[in-house]
Amino acid sequence: MGQGSRGELIRRLAEAVGSVTAAHPVRVAVDGPPAAGKTTLADELAVVLRAEGREVIRATVDDFLFPRAQRYRRGRYSAEGCYFDAHDRAALCRVLLDPLGPGGHRRFRHAVYDRDADAPSSPPETTAAADAVLLFDGVFLLRPELVDRWDLRIFVSVPFEQTVRRARARDAADAADTERSWRHRYLPAQQLYVATARPTRRADIVVHNDPLQRPAWEGV
Repeated sequence: MGQGSRGELIRRLAEAVGSVTAAHPVRVAVDGPPAAGKTTLADELAVVLRAEGREVIRATVDDFLFPRAQRYRRGRYSAEGCYFDAHDRAALCRVLLDPLGPGGHRRFRHAVYDRDADAPSSPPETTAAADAVLLFDGVFLLRPELVDRWDLRIFVSVPFEQTVRRARARDAADAADTERSWRHRYLPAQQLYVATARPTRRADIVVHNDPLQRPAWEGV
Protein backbone atom coordinates (compact mmCIF):
# COMPACT_ATOMS: atom_id res chain seq x y z
CA MET A 1 0.00 0.00 0.00
CA GLY A 2 1.25 3.45 -0.92
CA GLN A 3 0.70 6.65 1.01
CA GLY A 4 1.59 10.23 0.28
CA SER A 5 0.32 13.69 -0.45
CA ARG A 6 -2.87 14.48 -2.28
CA GLY A 7 -0.85 15.60 -5.27
CA GLU A 8 1.07 12.32 -5.37
CA LEU A 9 -2.18 10.36 -5.38
CA ILE A 10 -3.66 12.37 -8.25
CA ARG A 11 -0.41 12.01 -10.24
CA ARG A 12 -0.48 8.25 -9.80
CA LEU A 13 -4.12 8.06 -10.83
CA ALA A 14 -3.37 10.12 -13.93
CA GLU A 15 -0.57 7.69 -14.79
CA ALA A 16 -2.97 4.77 -14.34
CA VAL A 17 -5.45 6.38 -16.73
CA GLY A 18 -2.66 7.01 -19.22
CA SER A 19 -1.58 3.37 -19.07
CA VAL A 20 -4.98 2.09 -20.26
CA THR A 21 -4.80 1.00 -23.88
CA ALA A 22 -8.11 1.13 -25.74
CA ALA A 23 -9.37 1.94 -29.23
CA HIS A 24 -12.19 3.97 -27.69
CA PRO A 25 -12.53 6.55 -24.90
CA VAL A 26 -11.28 5.33 -21.52
CA ARG A 27 -14.24 4.92 -19.16
CA VAL A 28 -13.17 5.47 -15.53
CA ALA A 29 -15.47 4.67 -12.60
CA VAL A 30 -14.92 6.61 -9.37
CA ASP A 31 -17.03 4.57 -6.96
CA GLY A 32 -17.51 4.67 -3.20
CA PRO A 33 -20.01 5.52 -0.47
CA PRO A 34 -21.73 8.90 -0.26
CA ALA A 35 -19.52 11.66 1.17
CA ALA A 36 -16.35 9.66 0.49
CA GLY A 37 -14.92 12.44 -1.68
CA LYS A 38 -15.54 10.88 -5.10
CA THR A 39 -16.59 14.07 -6.88
CA THR A 40 -13.66 16.07 -5.56
CA LEU A 41 -11.23 13.31 -6.51
CA ALA A 42 -12.64 13.05 -10.03
CA ASP A 43 -12.52 16.84 -10.44
CA GLU A 44 -8.89 16.95 -9.29
CA LEU A 45 -7.98 14.15 -11.67
CA ALA A 46 -9.76 15.94 -14.53
CA VAL A 47 -7.59 19.04 -14.00
CA VAL A 48 -4.38 17.03 -14.33
CA LEU A 49 -5.55 15.05 -17.37
CA ARG A 50 -6.69 18.20 -19.17
CA ALA A 51 -3.33 19.82 -18.46
CA GLU A 52 -1.78 16.80 -20.21
CA GLY A 53 -3.92 17.49 -23.27
CA ARG A 54 -6.59 14.82 -22.78
CA GLU A 55 -10.23 15.53 -23.52
CA VAL A 56 -12.11 14.80 -20.30
CA ILE A 57 -15.82 14.08 -19.99
CA ARG A 58 -17.10 14.60 -16.45
CA ALA A 59 -20.37 12.95 -15.50
CA THR A 60 -22.08 11.69 -12.37
CA VAL A 61 -24.62 9.05 -11.43
CA ASP A 62 -26.81 11.77 -9.90
CA ASP A 63 -27.74 12.73 -13.47
CA PHE A 64 -28.99 9.19 -14.09
CA LEU A 65 -31.54 8.96 -11.28
CA PHE A 66 -35.10 7.80 -11.68
CA PRO A 67 -37.81 10.34 -10.75
CA ARG A 68 -38.38 10.83 -7.03
CA ALA A 69 -41.65 8.85 -6.97
CA GLN A 70 -39.88 5.76 -8.30
CA ARG A 71 -36.79 6.21 -6.11
CA TYR A 72 -38.93 6.35 -2.98
CA ARG A 73 -41.65 3.87 -3.89
CA ARG A 74 -40.45 1.55 -1.06
CA GLY A 75 -40.25 4.53 1.31
CA ARG A 76 -37.94 7.49 1.71
CA TYR A 77 -35.68 5.65 4.15
CA SER A 78 -35.60 2.27 2.41
CA ALA A 79 -32.11 0.85 1.87
CA GLU A 80 -33.44 -1.60 -0.73
CA GLY A 81 -35.05 1.32 -2.57
CA CYS A 82 -31.73 3.15 -2.57
CA TYR A 83 -29.88 0.16 -4.02
CA PHE A 84 -32.45 -1.22 -6.46
CA ASP A 85 -34.69 1.70 -7.47
CA ALA A 86 -32.60 4.87 -7.53
CA HIS A 87 -30.54 4.74 -10.72
CA ASP A 88 -31.45 4.27 -14.38
CA ARG A 89 -28.61 1.92 -15.25
CA ALA A 90 -30.12 0.98 -18.61
CA ALA A 91 -30.14 4.62 -19.72
CA LEU A 92 -26.61 5.11 -18.40
CA CYS A 93 -25.39 2.27 -20.60
CA ARG A 94 -27.50 3.31 -23.58
CA VAL A 95 -26.57 6.98 -23.83
CA LEU A 96 -23.09 7.11 -22.27
CA LEU A 97 -21.15 3.95 -21.46
CA ASP A 98 -21.93 1.88 -24.56
CA PRO A 99 -21.45 4.71 -27.10
CA LEU A 100 -18.00 5.33 -25.58
CA GLY A 101 -17.16 1.62 -25.40
CA PRO A 102 -15.84 -0.97 -27.87
CA GLY A 103 -17.56 -0.55 -31.24
CA GLY A 104 -19.44 2.53 -30.02
CA HIS A 105 -20.15 5.56 -32.21
CA ARG A 106 -18.81 7.96 -29.51
CA ARG A 107 -21.97 10.12 -29.64
CA PHE A 108 -23.10 10.46 -26.04
CA ARG A 109 -25.25 12.34 -23.60
CA HIS A 110 -23.98 12.97 -20.07
CA ALA A 111 -27.40 13.10 -18.37
CA VAL A 112 -31.00 11.89 -18.57
CA TYR A 113 -32.40 13.48 -15.39
CA ASP A 114 -32.60 16.95 -13.85
CA ARG A 115 -32.58 16.49 -10.08
CA ASP A 116 -33.64 20.04 -9.26
CA ALA A 117 -36.70 19.81 -11.50
CA ASP A 118 -37.29 16.09 -10.80
CA ALA A 119 -37.81 15.70 -14.52
CA PRO A 120 -36.19 14.04 -17.51
CA SER A 121 -33.28 15.88 -19.10
CA SER A 122 -32.15 15.58 -22.71
CA PRO A 123 -28.98 17.55 -23.36
CA PRO A 124 -27.72 17.55 -26.95
CA GLU A 125 -25.50 14.71 -28.09
CA THR A 126 -21.76 15.33 -28.10
CA THR A 127 -19.13 13.34 -29.98
CA ALA A 128 -16.09 12.29 -27.95
CA ALA A 129 -12.57 12.07 -29.30
CA ALA A 130 -11.27 8.53 -29.63
CA ASP A 131 -8.69 9.21 -26.90
CA ALA A 132 -11.06 11.02 -24.53
CA VAL A 133 -11.42 10.05 -20.87
CA LEU A 134 -14.76 9.68 -19.12
CA LEU A 135 -14.48 10.34 -15.39
CA PHE A 136 -17.75 9.14 -13.89
CA ASP A 137 -18.38 9.39 -10.15
CA GLY A 138 -21.16 7.80 -8.15
CA VAL A 139 -22.36 5.01 -5.93
CA PHE A 140 -22.84 1.34 -6.84
CA LEU A 141 -20.78 1.60 -10.03
CA LEU A 142 -19.13 -1.80 -9.65
CA ARG A 143 -22.31 -3.80 -9.28
CA PRO A 144 -22.62 -6.77 -11.67
CA GLU A 145 -24.76 -4.89 -14.19
CA LEU A 146 -22.08 -2.22 -14.72
CA VAL A 147 -18.70 -3.60 -13.69
CA ASP A 148 -17.65 -4.77 -17.17
CA ARG A 149 -18.39 -1.42 -18.79
CA TRP A 150 -15.45 0.35 -17.15
CA ASP A 151 -11.88 0.39 -18.41
CA LEU A 152 -10.48 1.53 -15.05
CA ARG A 153 -12.23 1.04 -11.71
CA ILE A 154 -11.38 3.28 -8.74
CA PHE A 155 -13.04 2.73 -5.37
CA VAL A 156 -12.82 5.55 -2.82
CA SER A 157 -12.93 4.00 0.63
CA VAL A 158 -13.83 5.89 3.81
CA PRO A 159 -15.10 4.43 7.10
CA PHE A 160 -18.87 4.61 7.17
CA GLU A 161 -18.93 6.64 10.38
CA GLN A 162 -16.66 9.21 8.77
CA THR A 163 -19.13 9.61 5.90
CA VAL A 164 -21.87 10.32 8.46
CA ARG A 165 -19.75 13.03 10.08
CA ARG A 166 -18.97 14.59 6.73
CA ALA A 167 -22.63 14.52 5.72
CA ARG A 168 -23.74 16.16 8.97
CA ALA A 169 -21.15 18.91 8.50
CA ARG A 170 -22.20 19.42 4.89
CA ASP A 171 -25.93 19.49 5.70
CA ALA A 172 -25.78 21.20 9.07
CA ALA A 173 -29.09 23.02 8.52
CA ASP A 174 -30.96 19.70 8.57
CA ALA A 175 -28.66 17.47 10.59
CA ALA A 176 -31.45 15.34 12.11
CA ASP A 177 -32.87 14.30 8.74
CA THR A 178 -29.38 13.74 7.38
CA GLU A 179 -28.60 11.44 10.27
CA ARG A 180 -31.79 9.47 9.73
CA SER A 181 -31.22 9.20 5.98
CA TRP A 182 -27.70 7.94 6.51
CA ARG A 183 -28.58 5.44 9.24
CA HIS A 184 -31.67 3.99 7.57
CA ARG A 185 -31.10 4.42 3.81
CA TYR A 186 -27.59 5.20 2.62
CA LEU A 187 -25.39 3.17 4.94
CA PRO A 188 -27.56 0.00 4.88
CA ALA A 189 -27.64 0.29 1.08
CA GLN A 190 -23.84 0.46 1.06
CA GLN A 191 -23.68 -2.57 3.34
CA LEU A 192 -25.96 -4.43 0.91
CA TYR A 193 -23.70 -3.37 -1.97
CA VAL A 194 -20.54 -4.52 -0.20
CA ALA A 195 -22.08 -7.86 0.71
CA THR A 196 -23.44 -8.63 -2.76
CA ALA A 197 -21.01 -6.94 -5.19
CA ARG A 198 -17.68 -6.97 -3.28
CA PRO A 199 -16.63 -3.67 -4.92
CA THR A 200 -13.14 -3.47 -3.43
CA ARG A 201 -12.35 -6.85 -5.00
CA ARG A 202 -13.55 -5.63 -8.39
CA ALA A 203 -11.68 -2.33 -8.21
CA ASP A 204 -8.35 -1.84 -9.97
CA ILE A 205 -7.39 0.89 -7.49
CA VAL A 206 -8.62 1.45 -3.94
CA VAL A 207 -8.10 4.92 -2.47
CA HIS A 208 -8.30 5.23 1.32
CA ASN A 209 -9.50 8.82 1.44
CA ASP A 210 -9.21 9.55 5.16
CA PRO A 211 -7.40 11.76 5.98
CA LEU A 212 -8.06 13.78 2.84
CA GLN A 213 -4.62 15.35 2.64
CA ARG A 214 -2.69 12.16 3.41
CA PRO A 215 -4.51 9.43 1.47
CA ALA A 216 -3.32 5.88 0.95
CA TRP A 217 -3.85 3.70 -2.09
CA GLU A 218 -3.65 0.17 -3.39
CA GLY A 219 -3.17 -0.88 -7.01
CA VAL A 220 -0.95 1.98 -8.26
